[in-house]
Amino acid sequence: MTTATTKGAIDPYADPGTASRTAVKALIMLLITFIMGTLCLQGFNLVFVQIGADVGAADQASLITAIPSIVLGIVSFIYGSLSDFVSLRRMVVFGVLTLFVGSVFGFVASYFINGGLWVVIIARMLQTIGGQVAGSVYLVMATKYLATHLKVIFFGLFTAGYQLSAAIGVFAAGLLSSVAWQYLFLIPAVSIVFLPFLMKWLPGHGTSGDRIDWVGFTVFGVAVAFLTLFFSYMSWWMLIVAAVLFIAFGIYIAKARNPFITPSFFKNVRWLLAISLILLFYFANYCISPIFNAIGADVYGMSTGQVSAYIVWAFVVATVMGTSSGAIVGRIGQTASIVIAACLMIAGFIGSAFAVNAGFWVLTLCACVYYAGCGLMYSPLVATVLDTLPVDQSGRGVGMNDLVMNVTASIGIAIFGGLMTTQALAGSSFTGASGSSAGYANLLLIGGIVIAAGLVVFLLIRRKVYAGETKAEEHEPGPVEA
Repeated sequence: MTTATTKGAIDPYADPGTASRTAVKALIMLLITFIMGTLCLQGFNLVFVQIGADVGAADQASLITAIPSIVLGIVSFIYGSLSDFVSLRRMVVFGVLTLFVGSVFGFVASYFINGGLWVVIIARMLQTIGGQVAGSVYLVMATKYLATHLKVIFFGLFTAGYQLSAAIGVFAAGLLSSVAWQYLFLIPAVSIVFLPFLMKWLPGHGTSGDRIDWVGFTVFGVAVAFLTLFFSYMSWWMLIVAAVLFIAFGIYIAKARNPFITPSFFKNVRWLLAISLILLFYFANYCISPIFNAIGADVYGMSTGQVSAYIVWAFVVATVMGTSSGAIVGRIGQTASIVIAACLMIAGFIGSAFAVNAGFWVLTLCACVYYAGCGLMYSPLVATVLDTLPVDQSGRGVGMNDLVMNVTASIGIAIFGGLMTTQALAGSSFTGASGSSAGYANLLLIGGIVIAAGLVVFLLIRRKVYAGETKAEEHEPGPVEA
């Protein structure tokens, strides 16, 4: 055997000295794939009302965002947890191919066949199932393989990538809404060209599939789906089914020989406290775009394309802030970063509530303030949550983070979307607005109040969450895997 062959057979991830360098190459390609795969999230979120009207299902239009968001939360959890057991390379190959199939199917079936609402939803589900693999694997690899000083930087780049994908999605949706929104499906299909690079740089090792707890994943996933659907349909039988399944899941993991997650995971008090912050900070995460689109149409007589031309700047601000968040957290620490981010998000929502009738440029500035907070929040918050777990549970920790983040936002858009469609809060507002403007102002006020509650909870629990860490460690996202 030649020396070159011997060197070629060496797994770079087996050596901590080369693992971080190789991981950086893979992470860059994963980030590009993630951006392409998730841009449809905010794009379809912006125009779901128009799509619902076009396919003759205006009353159910919010399902175009809600159901794929439920799927996003579930698969995020599954992918993150699976990464502790199976090959990351195989996961990504599956994801990119599924994303490509969903993109082509969505365009063909909706443009040429006009298959209706459920064709759009199924295609978006396939895109979501495929596209999220890159995001979950990115977070797991950053946690497991990067040198400590790089972790916060790459967490920041991840949120910057997410916000950049949102900017592209919103801008593209605004342009295509006046042409043919179906073309929006095709943009993520470009991700297929990155597959050879991902196969080269991703770790291919993993344990055998017989360790995968398919029963546990299925019961937990279905339980989460019914819980989230309850908030869309408000059918109490769905809540009862969800409760029964969660109880069954608790019994199962207590009795099973090799469950994917054990009861001890949920007894980690620091983790439980930290994850509660995501519930509050991300509840209204999907709400700004559809609310602003509705305000633009009802209050200012603007088209979706005109609205997107304004809102896209908020996502650009979020991208810049996300890119800078690693350096910011490194200088002022996680605690101060979370407080500042929360204050910006609160100011954005509350400011928007008082500016509904002040002009769309003023609303856009408020949106920029809110998304600046979003761009700064992700890195220190995720680092804080993952710091409460041992490294060998990092995959499940990432999965649970994504699950809570996306399901919480799905519940939020289901509730806010229903209130927005029915104009249940219209009439009068503390802000002085009246009529339909009052309804939008009240929704924005509620969003700000929920985030303010998150800030209060953080200030109350932060000492417990960071218990046992030194001041220096609070600036870092977690330990390096040996």
